[in-house]
Amino acid sequence: MSSIGLVGLGKMGGNMRTRLRDAGVTVVGYDQNAEISDAASLSDMVDQLPTPRVVWVMVPAGEVTRQVVEELGGLLSPGDVVVDGGNSRWTDDAIHAEQLSRNGVGYVDCGVSGGVWGLQNGYALMAGGSKDDIAKVQFAFDALKPEGESGFVHAGAVGAGHFSKMVHNGIEYAMMQAYAEGFELLEKVDLVENVTEVFDSWREGTVVRSWLLDLLVNALQEDRGLSSIRGYADDSGEGRWTVEAAIDNAVPMHAISAALFARFTSRQDDSPAMKAVAAMRQQFGGHAVKSE
Repeated sequence: MSSIGLVGLGKMGGNMRTRLRDAGVTVVGYDQNAEISDAASLSDMVDQLPTPRVVWVMVPAGEVTRQVVEELGGLLSPGDVVVDGGNSRWTDDAIHAEQLSRNGVGYVDCGVSGGVWGLQNGYALMAGGSKDDIAKVQFAFDALKPEGESGFVHAGAVGAGHFSKMVHNGIEYAMMQAYAEGFELLEKVDLVENVTEVFDSWREGTVVRSWLLDLLVNALQEDRGLSSIRGYADDSGEGRWTVEAAIDNAVPMHAISAALFARFTSRQDDSPAMKAVAAMRQQFGGHAVKSE
């Protein structure tokens, strides 16, 4: 029977533990919350795993991930593998791989998509690393991915998994923005009476159907007009990284960059830039402005 260590048992990690166990995988999970943890410490988790060990990390990107990877490097043995399944920046992966390689420990970066629905539907997985290291983790990929042929890809060398997930999230930004702008226009005109039903009608037979559309319809059915939701949208960082990578590689990225900037606009109660636009329109055309 296959075994894996899982560090971080939050919303994603906890559901992943359940899906792995449902597939017959032995999971030893570690979390700082002792009530949900299977081990008292990272060291205790490692001691409970058979060799060669596979440890999957699902903790916040950045300093927390760096600390966990560094500690695991001192606990694991040659031939073991660490998988970073968080939303780490792809440029961190080469650093983590080099650190672990000093002790003969392999490294795989894995972009994970599926959110809170992954437990039921499976997770889309984009992995980067050597063929040998990927092979050691394949049992976990098979358990976590959706049923069918799609849902898992060995995208390339170390860093390729997180880079692919980064681009995936950038595309997600643009798709969400397009649906959102269409929603606003439909709501704005008096001609269309059943906006929710219009979106619902697009779910079958059209080229814009998608899971995101399904989720938007769910939200509209729960709250027609979305009157209870404030128009504020945060960004996880991957949209920014996608645009930065586009700049570095001279790749035009009109839709994704515009969607990212739209999220920044959502955080302004009264946009200073639009105040300047209104002022200029008044100056050159005598257009009326609204006072505070």
